[in-house]
Parts: sequence; structure tokens; C-alpha cells
Amino acid sequence: MATQVRYPLLTAEEFLEIDFGEHKAELDNGVIRMMAGGTARHAAVQTNLILALGTRLRGTGCRPYGSDMATRTKDASVRYPDVTVFCGRDGSTDDEAKAFDDPRVIFEVLSAGTARTDLSVKLPEYKALRSVDTVVFVDIATERLHVFQRTATNGWNEQQFDDPVDLPLPALNVTLPHDEIFARD
Repeated sequence: MATQVRYPLLTAEEFLEIDFGEHKAELDNGVIRMMAGGTARHAAVQTNLILALGTRLRGTGCRPYGSDMATRTKDASVRYPDVTVFCGRDGSTDDEAKAFDDPRVIFEVLSAGTARTDLSVKLPEYKALRSVDTVVFVDIATERLHVFQRTATNGWNEQQFDDPVDLPLPALNVTLPHDEIFARD
């Protein structure tokens, strides 16, 4: 009979102290999950989002971060969304932070390999964060948006757009044009 080795679960703090070098990983309820890199199209859409948001948010106290900035979703879960907007985190005391736990808006750029996890595992974690107003799933294959926005009653409004649509983000007082999100130039 084989002996099964049980490893201790990590906390978010322990995970954030690990240097993975060139590799990427997330912490999923105390377990390290390695992540693969994305495609060129994935990276282009991520960059489009950061550029569009960065320009519109300059001077507002809110800033978009790419997937190098972690979002702590639980005591034992750390995620790296493709784009996350944090507000009030622009002081010098935040310069060395590796993760924040109060995102306002989160974007996940979907791929065939990540869509199921993004929608079934990460979405509930994101929605559980009181600071989150909007979660946007960006489908690069179909150029469609799937948007979850918190309602005034602490519920969620879900909209899936089949046609090209500009994306209003009321919590940030900005609208992102569809053509900028999916631009190829």
C-alpha cells in the first residue's frame, strides 16, 4: 500500500514570498497551481485594456494593473487577473506591495484552457470581495464580453453581449469602446 504524502496548505502570505522565477502560479485554497503563458492575441487584448483604462483613469486615484499584480481573494487564495483596477493605492506606502485585496474592477481574458476555471472558480471569489463592482470576461475568439456588475441591493446583474458593444464601467465613470478593447494595431 502506497503512502500518500500530505503537504501543508499555504497561506496567501507564504505564497507571496515564494520566487517562482520565470514561472507563473496562483494559490488556490492553499494549493499552488502553475499557470501557462498566454497567446499573442491574449497579450494584445490585455495591453489594449491597460492602455485604454490608464489614459482614462489618470488623476482619478484609480489605476489598472496587469497580471503581475496579485489580488488576494481569500486567506489561502491569490489570483493574478489579466487586468485589475485598484483605487486609492497610489501612495508610496503601496510601492512594495505584492498583492491587494480591494479591487474595484477585474478583467479576465478568456482562452479555451482557462475559461472554465475563470467562470466557475475565480468568479465566485471575485464576487465575494466587497470592493468589486464589476467583473468582465473578455472572449478573444468571438470578441464578446460577459459582464457581471454589482447592483445597489448587493446582487449581481449579468449581461452577455453577442454583438460588439462599448463597455460602460460606472464605478470608474468611464466607457471603453469595443474597438479599443479588440484593436489589432
